[in-house]
Parts: sequence; C-alpha cells; structure tokens
Amino acid sequence: MNDISLFIKYIQRAVTLEPDELADFLAAFKQRSIKRKQFIIQPDFTAKYRTYVLNGAFRSYVISQDGIDHTIQFAVEDWWISDINSYLYQKPATMFVVALEDSLVMQIDFETEQFLKQANHKFERFFRISAERTAAFHQRRIISSLTRTAEERYNDFLETYPGVAQRLPQYTLASYLGMTAEFLSKIRNHKVRKKG
Repeated sequence: MNDISLFIKYIQRAVTLEPDELADFLAAFKQRSIKRKQFIIQPDFTAKYRTYVLNGAFRSYVISQDGIDHTIQFAVEDWWISDINSYLYQKPATMFVVALEDSLVMQIDFETEQFLKQANHKFERFFRISAERTAAFHQRRIISSLTRTAEERYNDFLETYPGVAQRLPQYTLASYLGMTAEFLSKIRNHKVRKKG
C-alpha cells in the first residue's frame, strides 16, 4: 500500500475527523494502480467510481459527431476525476476517462459513498465541499472560455497549474483550451521568441 498522506491532507482541508472516523472514511476507498492509456470510464458504461489521483495524470474527453475530441478535464495529483453525471445518476457515461501516465488512485463506488454520507454528517460535508469546489472550478472555466483570448487561456493555465502543461500531450492541452494543436504551437513559439 502506497503513501496516502496526500489524500489525508486533502480530507483534513475540508473536515476535521477523529482518528476512528478517518479510519472508517479511508476504509471506504480502494487504492488502484492504473496503467498509462488505460480507460477507467467509457461511454455507454455507467461510471462506477469517483477517483482521486494520488500520483499520475488523467484526461476526460468526448468525441463529437464529426470525430473531433474535446478535452473536458485533466486530473493530476490531489485532483478528482469521473464522468460525474454518470456517477451521480448511475446512467451510462458520455465521456472517456483515460490515464495519461501510470497512476495511483483512490476510488470510491457510488453505493459506498451514499452509505458514508448517511453514516456521518462530517462525511456528507466532505463530499458537499468537494462538489462545491468542482462547481466553482467549472464555472470559472466556462467564463474563461467565453471571455478570454486563446493566448490568455493558455497563460492562465500555465500560471494556475505550473508544471502540469509539460506533462500533457500538446493536442490534449490544445483541445482543453479550445484551440487546435497548431495554434497552441504558434502561441508557445511566440512566447519563446518574446523571452529571447
């Protein structure tokens, strides 16, 4: 079993648990190793788990009818990922979620999460706070995509998530930022020339 101190710190930022409560909470999660290029969610199959990343990187994406893939979310250390609509409503997924690196995760299934929420109000508070943070993040992302230029979105990403961009395939980052890989390459080259 690998070190889960990152996950414990994440929990403690949201709620204060007694040692026995923390043990019960952690026991509800399963630790899994996921290989690079392995899918943990695919369309038409119900998302069974909510996934917290201890180590590694993931991408969720959809493919449009014209065959273009659109990155919805990335997840690296200390982030969550799932097809949340599929997971919460136990309906078939519409997204792919794939590992971009060999990864180590903590996962909880839907039924166990519901049991935790009923068993202890602190556990319910933890999931509520996590959901609120996620909702706020997605709202900021939508507003940014509607109001910022492509270059501003790229610069914001680099500033907000330093070190993450280098871990992502360029086409996936371009897709996330709403541009082509070629356009992202031009932005990167322009930044390099400005520094030189």
